[in-house]
Amino acid sequence: MTAYAAYLAPIGRVLLAFIFILAGVQKITGYAGTAGYMEAFGVPGILLPLVIATELGLGLMLAVGFKARLAALGLAGFSLIAGLLFHFNPADQMQTILLLKNIAIAGGLLTVVAHGPGILALDNNTSRSLATA
Repeated sequence: MTAYAAYLAPIGRVLLAFIFILAGVQKITGYAGTAGYMEAFGVPGILLPLVIATELGLGLMLAVGFKARLAALGLAGFSLIAGLLFHFNPADQMQTILLLKNIAIAGGLLTVVAHGPGILALDNNTSRSLATA
């Protein structure tokens, strides 16, 4: 691994997390519209708080590298489910692009699951402090 590669992992991790954090905040500010959008696709709007908690909670965990592999796995599954629920429409090119975006994000998240959060992650500090305890 090259010297700069160690620094690319946390940058990539934060960039992946950012889309979920921003989406969670936007769902709070546009709560009624988001609930209506979900209901239009047959997903009960009552699930919106869970969606917000997932995006913000797991997104922040991923960003700071706390339980990063678990957060990345959860967000990968979330991305695939959301993509299939809201963007699977082969007749609509824009929806197909959005579905492929979700699939690509899930792929990036799975690299975090496979390789860990990289340097500058709370997971690294936690494991070190547990090892010395």
